[in-house]
Amino acid sequence: MSCLRMELRTLVLYLAFCVVCAVSKPTDKKERVHHDPKLSDKEHDDTENFDYDHDAFLGANEAKSFEQLTPEESKERLGMIVDQIDANKDGYVTEDELKAWIKKAQKKYIYDNVDRQWKDFDANNDGVISWEEYRNVTYGTFLDDPDPEDGFNYKQMMMRDERRFKAADQDGDMIANKEEFTAFLHPEEYDHMKDIVVLESMEDIDKNGDGFIDLEEYIGDMYSHDGDSQEPEWVKTEREQFVEFRDKNKDGKMDKEETRDWILPSDYDHAEAEAKHLVYESDADKDGKLTREEIINKYDLFVGSQATDFGEALLRHDEF
Repeated sequence: MSCLRMELRTLVLYLAFCVVCAVSKPTDKKERVHHDPKLSDKEHDDTENFDYDHDAFLGANEAKSFEQLTPEESKERLGMIVDQIDANKDGYVTEDELKAWIKKAQKKYIYDNVDRQWKDFDANNDGVISWEEYRNVTYGTFLDDPDPEDGFNYKQMMMRDERRFKAADQDGDMIANKEEFTAFLHPEEYDHMKDIVVLESMEDIDKNGDGFIDLEEYIGDMYSHDGDSQEPEWVKTEREQFVEFRDKNKDGKMDKEETRDWILPSDYDHAEAEAKHLVYESDADKDGKLTREEIINKYDLFVGSQATDFGEALLRHDEF
């Protein structure tokens, strides 16, 4: 199998089981909840580091590139960003302006991710990706050999991918433009794809195939005993969460709507919460808005230091 096809086979495993991890350590907790937008995979704990804030403010790729800068360079580039965030050019950054910037940064991260993969699937370079192109590139070896030695059920994965592709393909021609392919790769970001996210999640967790998620399936998705005789404390908390909050109708299991409420919470805006957090931590005079100086003084909260690609783009005055 070629290196490209091996990489794509890995990708399809991610797409087909995008929220299922390999067996984890007994004390590890798997996160299945999707945030809209997904600001960071990192834990938000400012007592340890500001990595979550960096990802949220810049997007993960740009945040990583800022780590190559000295503090002086980081402050300089951050100052350029502040000028872009201040949409009305009044010299202040408000929570609303920060929220808009964070949402923009996350969208850019997603579109950059799609751009990196696009060329692998647009085989004829016509600017769109058909289902046949995606299927042939991703499952070409399986199509030739339906009984692979690695034991994965590629037929089932291909059927799931096709179902997701159809959901993303809003005009029904089985040819994805850039926006449709983005919805295919990042379904949690699109309202019309959220039924697919819920369905795939339920299929992954519902081990007995009854169309519901019971307590043990819920816990089993996040925690593997792996021979450990005692559950971590957080597992006990999750059991209580299931009984008290997840299982709303108290029938001992989660249906589709209860699962949706769990993995796609609609009552919490993470970009808004992060904007409020950044203002609270940086607003020295407590007037509810940030000056350039207040942001630069807390540069480590926003960007850290030590964005080469991003920084160079800013110096070239490219669009973010």
